[in-house]
Amino acid sequence: MSRVGRKPIAVPEGVRVTIQPEKVEFESSKGKLSSPLFPGIRARLEDKTLVFTRAEETKEQRANHGLARSLANNALLGVTVGFTKQLEIVGVGYRAKLEKDRLELSVGYSKPVSYKIPAGIQIAVEKPTLITVKGIDKQHVGQVAEEIKRFRKPDPYKLKGIRYVGERLIKKERKAGVAGA
Repeated sequence: MSRVGRKPIAVPEGVRVTIQPEKVEFESSKGKLSSPLFPGIRARLEDKTLVFTRAEETKEQRANHGLARSLANNALLGVTVGFTKQLEIVGVGYRAKLEKDRLELSVGYSKPVSYKIPAGIQIAVEKPTLITVKGIDKQHVGQVAEEIKRFRKPDPYKLKGIRYVGERLIKKERKAGVAGA
């Protein structure tokens, strides 16, 4: 049996859970999210605990059992706590600023890069070199953070660029052996 799928999910106070044939919906003061239920996977609510079961022991259903439980847990965490990703900008003259619904990034190009902030996401710039992405949908927060990071990926030689806070990067050595005579 799936070890992840077997674990029950404790539903905290203030969260309303609605189980439908193809999805489980979670609603709280922060917002509303839903997670899919795959064919053969059932969800039921027992004493403020959400339990997932499967109909058969096929390989696909075993995989979907754990996946359905993980997606439901992420949705529940999103509507209760929320998700956060922090990005740091490293480089001389590299900075970020917030203008209405846009994030302006000066990351070494001739003009600043403008990024439109999508709905359901909050972006804060604590320092000119620190960006915080917040939201209730884990996948959406990670996707927005990665889109911002792609504007200037960290250079492997000087490590300049946009990266996650705490991300370990390996600095490459310059090419040796090419010396002018």
